[in-house]
Amino acid sequence: MTNSHIDLNKNAQSMEAASEIAGRSLWEDARRRLFSNKAAITSMVILAVVVGAALFGPMLSSHGYEDIRDYSAYLEPPSSTHWMGTDENGRDLFVRTLIGARVSLAVGIVATIVSLIIGVTWGAVAGYFGGRVDNVMMRIVDILYSLPFIFFVIILMVVFGNSLWLMFVAIGAIEWLTMARIVRGQTLSLKEKEFVEAAKAIGVSPLKIVARHIVPNLVGPVVIYVTLTIPYAILAESFLSFLGLGVQEPLTSWGVLISEGANAPSAPWTLLFPAGLMATTLLCFNFIGDGLRDALDPKDR
Repeated sequence: MTNSHIDLNKNAQSMEAASEIAGRSLWEDARRRLFSNKAAITSMVILAVVVGAALFGPMLSSHGYEDIRDYSAYLEPPSSTHWMGTDENGRDLFVRTLIGARVSLAVGIVATIVSLIIGVTWGAVAGYFGGRVDNVMMRIVDILYSLPFIFFVIILMVVFGNSLWLMFVAIGAIEWLTMARIVRGQTLSLKEKEFVEAAKAIGVSPLKIVARHIVPNLVGPVVIYVTLTIPYAILAESFLSFLGLGVQEPLTSWGVLISEGANAPSAPWTLLFPAGLMATTLLCFNFIGDGLRDALDPKDR
């Protein structure tokens, strides 16, 4: 084969590769990059196992999360009867840890959804309209930022009473502030783009521009921040429950279990299992967030 034929084959292969890359959408490229991140994929698998165990694991045990069957079995170490041992009331720690996972994950997800809805709407409107509207809306955010988180939660619980749903709202009502700032910054950049100017030129209303053109283009940074908000919300719930302001007996959460385990130094398994599961879950969310950030970063494309 002559050198000219070799050059022609190389050129053809280069053109095919370029055509394949050009025909691939940004989302397909992001998905390919994400699935090439071993840490993110491993974290997704582990997180799926944790969620599956939280949903279906309690069904594998004959013990209920609030059953006190034998007072003499309190602080019993792990055995074939109680796979993770028992707590200070003789309740099965395996079931309670998985029920706690349900509560903690639910708090993280619901609080994040609340912050997502409020934060994206608030930040997009403030960033797009700008001027006095932006100043007033962001000053409200600054004022709310100045309120201590625990002080805000205590006020809500004093006024409305202690309930699980109130904790969802309380954590979400704090988390949306950072979301609003991130979305506002992205919106200030997006509203100068050509497609927004074109929408203005044909008479599309401002609210429709925000809903149809601004918000859909915020998916990348918002998704990344969501993966970081969920673990923060789980930590916030754990902190509140540790202080006695969160989940109340007989229901439990990782924060409650960690608090109980910290008060039982003679039974390290009561702290090891819930703390280890929570730490693993938080690490998984952080690795997934890092993977999404790398996959969706336009500078790396």
